[in-house]
Amino acid sequence: MAKQLSYPTMREIFLRFQISEPEPKGELHHVNVYTLVVAVALSAQATDKGVNKATEALFEIADTPQKMLALGENGLIEHIKTIGLYKTKARNVIKMAQILVDDFEGEVPNSRAALQSLPGVGRKTANVVLNMWWQQPAQAVDTHIFRVGNRVGIAPGKTVDHVERAIEDNVPADFQLHAHHWLILHGRYICVARKPKCRACIISDLCQFEEKTQ
Repeated sequence: MAKQLSYPTMREIFLRFQISEPEPKGELHHVNVYTLVVAVALSAQATDKGVNKATEALFEIADTPQKMLALGENGLIEHIKTIGLYKTKARNVIKMAQILVDDFEGEVPNSRAALQSLPGVGRKTANVVLNMWWQQPAQAVDTHIFRVGNRVGIAPGKTVDHVERAIEDNVPADFQLHAHHWLILHGRYICVARKPKCRACIISDLCQFEEKTQ
């Protein structure tokens, strides 16, 4: 685990990210906040590309909790059976839709606690929704962010909760809103797990990783 980088170094790193990609976006397709929650829940242990392919037709006919309930669990399975754990995910999505209708007047709540009360929605999913839809500086730590945080020294921590806290504590406030997406995209395309693309990395000179590729 790398040591936590200094404040000046952190500012320089995120300034470079900002210059490179001023408005980073999530890659999960959605048409409203409800479909965003569903897409993020479906993306657990699956790729965004695979989820987008499965939900393209789904969201055309089921973009509200009410329409999802009308589709039913078996109908939903037909759309998402190419995604890992699709049976469990279908069950959760239908249960989520029912709770949204029964307890939230069909609207997606915008507090972390309320979001996490929904089946299939953990802290990471809740943070993604708060960040992407409601523009909250919530930090959803996935495997990419966990790797980058520890490898570079941006947010070292032994658990995802530690890394989340390190991002919140150490990333300058003016970069917090987009920190999640900058880090996830950096981990997905540059600072990859096996052979990081250090020669193409815009923060390589600031990174503490000792086994940089040439």
